[in-house]
Amino acid sequence: MAGLAGGTGKSVVSVGLTAALARQGKIVVPFKKGPDYIDAGWMKLAAGRNCYNLDPFLMSAESIKASFLKHSDGADLIVLEGNRGLYDGVNIEGGYSTAELSLALNLPVLLVVNCTKTTRTVAAMVLGCMKLDERINIRGVVLNQIGTKRHQSIVTQAVEKYTGLPVLGTVPRMKRDIFPMRHLGVTPHQEYEGSEEAMAMLADTATEHLDLVRIQEIMSPIATRQTIAKQNNSDKKLLIGFLNDAAFQFYYTENLEALEDRGAELISIDAMREQKLPEIDGLYIGGGFPETNAKALAANSSFRTSVKAAAERGLPIYAECGGLIYLGESIELDGDVYPLAGVFPIRFGMSANPQAHGYSIVEVDKENPFYIKGTEIKGHEFRYSTIIEWTGECEALTMKMKRGVGFSGGRDGLTVKNVLALYTHTHALGTPEWAIGFMKCCSEVKNAGLSNWNE
Repeated sequence: MAGLAGGTGKSVVSVGLTAALARQGKIVVPFKKGPDYIDAGWMKLAAGRNCYNLDPFLMSAESIKASFLKHSDGADLIVLEGNRGLYDGVNIEGGYSTAELSLALNLPVLLVVNCTKTTRTVAAMVLGCMKLDERINIRGVVLNQIGTKRHQSIVTQAVEKYTGLPVLGTVPRMKRDIFPMRHLGVTPHQEYEGSEEAMAMLADTATEHLDLVRIQEIMSPIATRQTIAKQNNSDKKLLIGFLNDAAFQFYYTENLEALEDRGAELISIDAMREQKLPEIDGLYIGGGFPETNAKALAANSSFRTSVKAAAERGLPIYAECGGLIYLGESIELDGDVYPLAGVFPIRFGMSANPQAHGYSIVEVDKENPFYIKGTEIKGHEFRYSTIIEWTGECEALTMKMKRGVGFSGGRDGLTVKNVLALYTHTHALGTPEWAIGFMKCCSEVKNAGLSNWNE
């Protein structure tokens, strides 16, 4: 599933199509081209099973193919949602684009086009996508934001006459914005009131306005499926908690599976409702939107105290972006100050504009609990948070930014005891050292007899 740009309705069509096919009883395995957590969450909700991220920047070609084959094994259908425009990448050649990913996996493309205030020109845009790189196997088109029957007829005829591609669906202009935007993306389903109702509406829309039968016939890929042997992870020894609630939702499925593959039993924790940390051997705090849940996070003082006490006693904690914010002293929003866990003496604020957005490359050059010095990490940053006050020194941070912004002074990675917190998000298949180092630290701490974090 590809579009001509971000915000053209590709997610509405992708999620609706996935939900409609899953409702028919199909086993639909969803994938999302990244970096992306939010759309992947909606795709997971639509399919009723995990969505996996495929990112040509963060992951090698070999790991992308291996993940795709492993996770699509047993599926009736696979839906891979691209990002941005079909050819949009990091350079003029379209490096790491949706088009590049479709070539790497030999997958056909279903192109979604926003038809607002245009008719015959839609055919020109589709034809341009076909001609720019004729290796890309575009097999069909879905017309989005169709106003009237006449509008639908003219655009459909123009596309099919001038491009030779079939129009496989026409989605009408919706009175309701089903995916309201936040920052540069849609609202996470965990914070979306009425997400199940919205999912049913999208499934109904796809069933009524997409030709589901022809889509399945025409979009059938040429590539031969392979069976990948599954690992046996029945011998679980380490209890790894991860904050999993409306504030903290940004976890690649592959990251959680990487921990399980190395012997973790995952414990889901709600930072706004739990009174204290459960008995665990390590804590993973992903990104999310702690700022939109600051009042509830601050109100749960017993849990915040529990996290700080555990960090001081040596519990291994790995925190990314929103997790880093939560480990700070406080966050200031519209003049109000909300206390947080207080592991690091940092006061955060929020900006109306992005403070960092895009891929990053980080080199570990100082001692820390999880990464070996010299390790290079490919990741990504996405934050609106600002640092109002921090008395630390940039040189004490454990990583230098070779690409990206980081925490401060071109560096990232705050440490104390067995805690590492950074703005950079990592993907386990692109940086396998992450799960290896985290689990190694958790194992060593447990074997040393350190526990009872809440005493």
